[in-house]
Amino acid sequence: MQYKHLEVGQLRRAFQEATTILEENKSFVDSLNVFPVPDGDTGTNMHLTMTAAVREMDKTVTEEAPVLLKALANGALMGARGNSGVILSQLLRGFSQIGARSLDALTLAEALQKAVEIAYRSVIKPVEGTILTVARSVAKGALEKTKASDDCLQVLEAALEAGEKALGKTPQMLPVLAEAGVVDAGGQGLIFILQGMIKSFYPDFQEVRPREVVNAMLDVIPAGGEVFASSPLEFKYCTELIIKGQEMPGEALKQQLMDLGDSLLVVGEKDLLKVHIHTNHPGRVLELCANLGTMHDIKIDNMEDQHREETVIAQGPMVRNSKSMGVVAVTTGKGLEDILKSLGVDVIVPGGQTMNPSTQDLLVGIKQSGAERVLILPNNKNIILAAEQAQKLASEQGLQVAVIPSKNFAQALAAMLVYNPEKGLEDNQQKMTEALTTIKSGEMTYAVRDSQLNGLSISKGEILGLAEGQIVTKGSSDGEVALELLGNLGAAQGELLSIFFGEDVSAENAASLMKMIEERFPSLEMEVHEGGQPLYYYIFALE
Repeated sequence: MQYKHLEVGQLRRAFQEATTILEENKSFVDSLNVFPVPDGDTGTNMHLTMTAAVREMDKTVTEEAPVLLKALANGALMGARGNSGVILSQLLRGFSQIGARSLDALTLAEALQKAVEIAYRSVIKPVEGTILTVARSVAKGALEKTKASDDCLQVLEAALEAGEKALGKTPQMLPVLAEAGVVDAGGQGLIFILQGMIKSFYPDFQEVRPREVVNAMLDVIPAGGEVFASSPLEFKYCTELIIKGQEMPGEALKQQLMDLGDSLLVVGEKDLLKVHIHTNHPGRVLELCANLGTMHDIKIDNMEDQHREETVIAQGPMVRNSKSMGVVAVTTGKGLEDILKSLGVDVIVPGGQTMNPSTQDLLVGIKQSGAERVLILPNNKNIILAAEQAQKLASEQGLQVAVIPSKNFAQALAAMLVYNPEKGLEDNQQKMTEALTTIKSGEMTYAVRDSQLNGLSISKGEILGLAEGQIVTKGSSDGEVALELLGNLGAAQGELLSIFFGEDVSAENAASLMKMIEERFPSLEMEVHEGGQPLYYYIFALE
């Protein structure tokens, strides 16, 4: 069957199926990220962006393609997550700038070309070997096909073929991809979107390309050294937000932000702008953005920790201020939550390694505490800035809030042990902050991919030992990794070790590990608790 034109109904199904295929393969796209820690990133961000786009499209009743695609693009802009999500939103924005009621083959190819133009224009310093490169090849392949065919489906298939070839060459353009042995994650996400669009025309289309096929697409490239050891991040904080206002000068804002970081995107219209930047000064970015209008959906992530996936907690009923002092803490795991509550924490905001709560989530937690004065324990360095932003917003509403800059669960324990609800806010803030340095934190997790990091050659599935958030050891035996990690923390000189085992560890295994630790460090007093935390087999708190 030939498709001379794509009507509104066909376009709806194409983007709906594209979102479905991206959802089915988002974990695969996430796995292409070069850092080995368990986390969600590019695939998750692109899927969330497409989901927001299609949700807005589905709410739009129309028989005109430009109206439908405009809704799709607006939804993508509002829901864009991460660098890849913002670029995807700009591809959809360009694609939407057509005037025809329906798309023929040539109009389809021209829409893809316009998508690339808008996306490239939105990036201050376009980097080849990324989703932009793949998108450009997609558009070129589509345009070439229109010289021989007026079938929209054949144009899409030609676009997909050209995109896949470009994707296989991305490691030649970016050494970090060659070192990790992967193709570009954003480009792979775009390929899945195209595959989904094609599948909407005939369901038997084989859309899923297994890892073996993707690996076969890679040219053999010699490793270029330890990427992670030799290429530290220049800018640590991925900062993004939406600004709403009137007649906002997007280009002027872009010029103001250029010197504050890289991966800068300022996109949208004069009444709504989406800002994305990698920076070391997120506070300055927010200050400049606030001058233009109201800020929404603020998201700040520490990229060194690869904490890019958000979770949104349900907004419970607000509680009237009924007590003088309260504590809000971020953590996940039933056991860890119960321990913090037993020490005096009033409200738990779910979050942690792969689920960073937003400023709004923390603000809700502050209000739910029912206290006039509130202390926040972020328990993750990637959440501290969001907590500080929540503190500012709460102060504007007449609440007194202080942030205790705790970076892990162990520090939260130390802080809560000196917490006194009968004392004032400043007194508690001082004592709890001082207590953070009295404890050492260790964690054990697993590698989700092969990597070279901190001088270690890490294989997928190996157990990793982290001291104060840094990978210091790895291996196949949890006992050996634990002993080496504890040695690194200074367990031989320690007095008390608290062990919190995660949801994937049995009490029997935890007891066996405790016995091994007793034999290695006989003078160390120990206690074991069921933490129930995901991703991390063990959390150690050494005093």
